[in-house]
Amino acid sequence: MRRSGLLHAELNRVIAAMGHTDTLVIGDVGLPVPPGVPCIDLAVLPGMPSFAAVFEAVYAELAVESLTLASEIRTHNPAMVALRNRLEGEGLRIAEVPHDDFKQLTSRAVAVVRTGETAPYANVILHAGVTF
Repeated sequence: MRRSGLLHAELNRVIAAMGHTDTLVIGDVGLPVPPGVPCIDLAVLPGMPSFAAVFEAVYAELAVESLTLASEIRTHNPAMVALRNRLEGEGLRIAEVPHDDFKQLTSRAVAVVRTGETAPYANVILHAGVTF
């Protein structure tokens, strides 16, 4: 048993198996999961677990090179804008695409992590980097 950090066994396996440029999606409760893409469903109740809690746990474990967000966050989700700005300040490359394009990009992910988040457009595609 792990002492700290991410405890979810399936999520740990996915992260450990990811290679450079592989993508992992963290999504709100309503984000559709494309056929054939594994879903790690963490949703328990509306809002639980939150997008923010899951994002921070995954971000602490995964080497992230860049990320993709829906451009609609700018008018519909101030918390996602704040996260975007924080990560850009940390040196990450950020891409913004229309939500319909975002949903199409999820078909390339190694997995979609479904949270209980109910805020609009609380979704991110994490692009794996390298640790060397």
